[in-house]
Amino acid sequence: MSLEFHTGAVRFAIAETEQRPTVLGLIASGRMRPESGRVSIDDAVDAKSLRRRVALVDAPDVSDPHPDVALVGVVEEELMFAGLGATPLHARRWLARLGYSELAAAPIGTVDPAARVRILCELAVLRSGVEGIVLVSPDRHGGSPDGWWRIATEFADRGYAMLVIVGGSAAVALERMHEFDAINASGPVEPLVWDEPADDAVPDIADTPADENGGTR
Repeated sequence: MSLEFHTGAVRFAIAETEQRPTVLGLIASGRMRPESGRVSIDDAVDAKSLRRRVALVDAPDVSDPHPDVALVGVVEEELMFAGLGATPLHARRWLARLGYSELAAAPIGTVDPAARVRILCELAVLRSGVEGIVLVSPDRHGGSPDGWWRIATEFADRGYAMLVIVGGSAAVALERMHEFDAINASGPVEPLVWDEPADDAVPDIADTPADENGGTR
């Protein structure tokens, strides 16, 4: 599989089945070594720099918040990881500035998919040095892809490198929306297909923990 994403642009990659999206996200953000090939940033193989500069957001079983945790609690934790004030008051004020004060007490599992993506991505870029985001399987939360895709595009327009890992159905929907100019992407978007491997071997995990700059846990 060959995959690239760039500063100021948004792309999507297709990964099917339960575990593949997370594995692809871990590899693309420098948190897991591939069995073969290499992962580079600015033409250099530097996993530490990649982990520091690319946040892994909402990856199932790695960086996704528990669905029953109140949104305000998720925000508190991420503010703490970003080195900011992290009291309930700080979290509520942060949500209010983003326009989501009414969701503070809601379990994050009940939050609208587009709002969830907005909040988790905004929290991820609070961390020092983050220049890109790998967003994993936003389509698993339901809703129309255009909501979270527009948000990913906005982050690209703000200068972040954006990679969104999706399933086949969401990819088809995105392609159709591009065809009818329903989505304004910041650059050309082509589907990048995960090829079937010869076996089920699992890549080795990198030395640095998978949750460094990895979004909400």
